[in-house]
Amino acid sequence: MSDGRLPVRRRWIGWTVGIVITLLILAIGWVTIRGIGAVTELQQVAQKSAQLKAAIGEGDLERATRLAARIGTNAAAAHDLTSDPIWRAFGFVPWLGPNFTAVGDVAAIADDIAADALTPVLGAAEGLDLASLGFAGGTIDLAPFAAIQEPLSQASATLSSAEDRALQIDADATLPPLADAVREMRGVLTEAATVVGTLHGASVLLPTMLGAEGPRTYVIAMQNNAELRSSGGIIGAIALLHAENGSITLQQQGSVMDFPPLDAPLPLSESTLALFEDGPGRYLQNITSIPDFTEAGPTIAARWEGRFGGKVDGVIAVDAVVTKHLLAATGPLAFGPFTVDEDNVVGTLLSEIYAAVPDPVVQDQIFAQAASALLGAALSAAEPEALVGALAESAAENRIRIWSAHPAEQELLAASTLGGALPRDGESGAYVGVLVNDTTGGKMDYYTDAAISTSVGVCDGEPTTQVQVTWTNTAPADAGTSLPPYVTAGGYYGVPPGSVRTLVAVYGPEDALPSHIDRDGAEEGVQTTLLGSRTVVQHEVLLAPGESTTITVEFTGGGAGSRLTSVQRTPMIDSPDIDRKEMRCAS
Repeated sequence: MSDGRLPVRRRWIGWTVGIVITLLILAIGWVTIRGIGAVTELQQVAQKSAQLKAAIGEGDLERATRLAARIGTNAAAAHDLTSDPIWRAFGFVPWLGPNFTAVGDVAAIADDIAADALTPVLGAAEGLDLASLGFAGGTIDLAPFAAIQEPLSQASATLSSAEDRALQIDADATLPPLADAVREMRGVLTEAATVVGTLHGASVLLPTMLGAEGPRTYVIAMQNNAELRSSGGIIGAIALLHAENGSITLQQQGSVMDFPPLDAPLPLSESTLALFEDGPGRYLQNITSIPDFTEAGPTIAARWEGRFGGKVDGVIAVDAVVTKHLLAATGPLAFGPFTVDEDNVVGTLLSEIYAAVPDPVVQDQIFAQAASALLGAALSAAEPEALVGALAESAAENRIRIWSAHPAEQELLAASTLGGALPRDGESGAYVGVLVNDTTGGKMDYYTDAAISTSVGVCDGEPTTQVQVTWTNTAPADAGTSLPPYVTAGGYYGVPPGSVRTLVAVYGPEDALPSHIDRDGAEEGVQTTLLGSRTVVQHEVLLAPGESTTITVEFTGGGAGSRLTSVQRTPMIDSPDIDRKEMRCAS
């Protein structure tokens, strides 16, 4: 007869289940409380970071230092709240786990940045008065750069590491609000890493490159984005700078008319020949078609030396949009019959000038005046903080490329975004690229637009990276008659006036091969070649005003299918829309 009590084994199981449930409830309560606290602290980090950026932009380093200290306190608290064993254990819970892991990773990254990037940079900045750099009279005091090299190096390494760690967070596996926050953080980190990395590179390279150890000369190639080339635009103006002990002067200006086509082209790589034949080796204007500036830079130098003699120490290529950033620092600028500011300078240089001044020879003279006036204003009228910010923003948009004839300097440049080398895939993910080169022969790319998307997934059982490029001619319907012949090319190169003819090249991850290629859903003949270990596929596209076309390329093998896939592209007048889409296999 039973006494109503459960057997010992059943009681033990019941107690165990009860204890587990109790511990689980306590654990959930624990991580909930700590999670609310961590999110609150991270919200404070985000809010104060925006204030910090504003303070730095205003040159208020005292306020910036106070904000950095508070950011450090908030970030450390968030890290402490999300780094205990219980929190980490919840990272293994199905579905919810990635959210806990992501919050913990964000908190750890914020803590590291506050301690190892903000603190040393602001510490160095406190002892450095940018006004003491001595821009007045075109001279830069080079001595202070030695003091900021080490803290900038530490900060750059921390931010680069943080950027890599942020890319490893699987945002797609988290709840939408958290995914958006992670993606926003990635964008901020990429911008910060690029700016600080550029400043660190400048602190190392500027003293010698600006003549601290002897005079230097540099060719400045100014690119016109209204006629696109791989690295930004056709070379529209060219000049020679002289630098000695930090003093910079404009030594000589040249016109593209000073550089007639060569009978015997300069040597080019096989990939450049495959994509563009020998045009970049014959025509100065086309050298920037070369996708890799480590090849384009010395080719530009060779053209200058072949025309004017002497030896140059390097080449600096900038595009027209850099003027917009510089005028934000210098204020309005007058040259020829024009007065421009940051709002209208791009439109003036790339469109209005052709309507107002139809003579190409006079256009070249005005472009030369603009270059001279801009350089003078940048070195004498701009506040140093604003000028540094303008150059950093231009570099972050890949609108400045530098090559040095000195091997030690070139090694550092080639490893940075300033060097303009083709990207390398690695732990931070894979790269794909879109290169745009105009063959209309005019300046019609002022009226073009692009949209780029990537997708990663599996197609036909293979890891696949898909790249889609939509290219649009936005010119008015009457462009053939309403725009000047110099802009439309007037049909000289076989393109109907108002239409745009473009070479659109898409390259994939390293060692990946194209498995599907189409344009608007139909296959057509394309050029293919290798850029290093990357396969590049090039379409020739002809669009009438208002027309648009979409090119789709799928890559398999090698680094294809990498969740961390970034896009490199030709710098255009307006940055194209770049987004990530769900994979829909075209093959």
